[in-house]
Amino acid sequence: MQPGIFNPILYGNCLFQQFAVDTYVKIESSRLDYIRNNQDILRADLYQGLVDSWRMGVEDADEVGKRTVLSPTFIGGPRNIRRRYMDAMALSPQDRPDLVTRVFRAKLEELKKMLMEKDILGKRKYKITCPEQYDLLISAELPNKKKYPDLYRMVTKHMMHGPCRTLNPLCPCTRGRTSCKNRYPRPFCDSTSQGKDSYPIYWRRDDGRKEIIRGHILDNQWVVPYNPCLLRTFNCHINVEACSSIKSVKYLFKYIYKGHDRASVAIREAGKKDDKGNVDEITQYREARWVTPPKAMWRIYGFDLSKNHPPVQQLQLHLPDMHMVTYHKRDKIERVVKRPGADESMLTAYFDYNRLHEEGRGILYRDFPEHYTWESNGKFWKPRKNAVYQVGRVVSAHPAEGECYFLRVLLNHVAGATSYKDLRTVDDVLLPSFREAAERRGLIEEDNTLDECLTENSLFHMPSSLRRLFAAILVFCEPNDVFGLWTKHFDAMSEDYRRNNANPILVEQMVLIDIRNMLQSMGKEIRSFPLPGIDDAYDDASSIPREIFEEASIDQHQEDVGLSDSLND
Repeated sequence: MQPGIFNPILYGNCLFQQFAVDTYVKIESSRLDYIRNNQDILRADLYQGLVDSWRMGVEDADEVGKRTVLSPTFIGGPRNIRRRYMDAMALSPQDRPDLVTRVFRAKLEELKKMLMEKDILGKRKYKITCPEQYDLLISAELPNKKKYPDLYRMVTKHMMHGPCRTLNPLCPCTRGRTSCKNRYPRPFCDSTSQGKDSYPIYWRRDDGRKEIIRGHILDNQWVVPYNPCLLRTFNCHINVEACSSIKSVKYLFKYIYKGHDRASVAIREAGKKDDKGNVDEITQYREARWVTPPKAMWRIYGFDLSKNHPPVQQLQLHLPDMHMVTYHKRDKIERVVKRPGADESMLTAYFDYNRLHEEGRGILYRDFPEHYTWESNGKFWKPRKNAVYQVGRVVSAHPAEGECYFLRVLLNHVAGATSYKDLRTVDDVLLPSFREAAERRGLIEEDNTLDECLTENSLFHMPSSLRRLFAAILVFCEPNDVFGLWTKHFDAMSEDYRRNNANPILVEQMVLIDIRNMLQSMGKEIRSFPLPGIDDAYDDASSIPREIFEEASIDQHQEDVGLSDSLND
């Protein structure tokens, strides 16, 4: 906006919103068209050696046609979302989405400054260790109305839950349930204490303070935890919690990386494939997604979608001579092969450094970025000169990938390897495969590598993804102790179902039915796997009410980080 200059676009109201969405869709469509039309101009040989294992299961193992790839560099695409997730989470007049976006970003930047630079919640290296420290940072009560009138007004406007349950059975958190899924109203509590899982039990006194909220009288039992300083600064809903377990972090990130909202507009028998059995990831991303005006303006302005601190270095993983090589379709293969550095990769450079420098041989591949810097131009590692702390992460591999998966197991446990042969050499004996080397080193005895795989994935994957992984392990990895893996990881695989169902038998049956469907999609007979109650799940799938599956399916759509779900099949 400029004084004395009339800009019709900014006065278009709903037309401005439509203009913003149409402009962004045109921009994104041109990018998608470029990716589609240049699939064979810029090629990546053996693409799987560079990026994380994407499919997280083998529900599409029968898809062998030509794949139209949506590049992981395309911001907002499922591969891009998953990559950012593994590395690491409308407020104003609706007819001015440009102002909404700019104001939101300004508040976001100020919030980051207050948290990271001003240490409003304490320095990041310090941990909250006692209830008194919780009370200094987080409140779950109505403030004194006379002493803090502005704060009282903001708490009653932004931080009161509901009302729900019997006061409002149609509230989204209660609809179709007998109680609030967020557990409101919370019980009164005379002092703060650490809860049994994730969050503390905050101080909520029965002090008689009440306020009429949306037609009902509510007290401290309905207050959403907040930080008074942040609430007064930003004057909007800011739920502040003390995250005391990894589960809380996973709960936070499921909202950030759940992918685009979508609407189903058609039913096709071919599903993800066309008539020729080809998979088109660009079409999957493009079709029937919601684009809101503020989101369109955010992307048009080019504002950041995410940042990592400390930075994460993704470490390549590939079998011998199977690293990624890019080339133009008109390039001669001989020229590509003889190009300087064509035979080098991040992993082979790690081997080379260990072979030439003894001081690096005591460091695992994943810890290398803490001490060394990767030079992508010359493809070599050099000692780190600055004090910047960087985390290394070996890109993930699925057990179904075979030798690549066992190579990752070895790299995560064997320090200072100088070559692939060195990794396969145990007690001066060169073994024929990485799997045998891992077995000889005791890394995969008694299914412990599968146990570690499930344990690692339970930290950052949602329950439906874990069930897919468990099914893939049954099919491809031939575990010796299926029941042991089932028992140890059942809680993680059933977390979404247990949230809304108190009956443990029903929850177990729902998990078994879900795994059964996944195994059947892989062409496997579920009766061949010794799981408790599996025959009942096979025969009595119709005994569970459909509405339970539908509700779980909605929750999984919100949780599943862009991965497809099979519950509605």
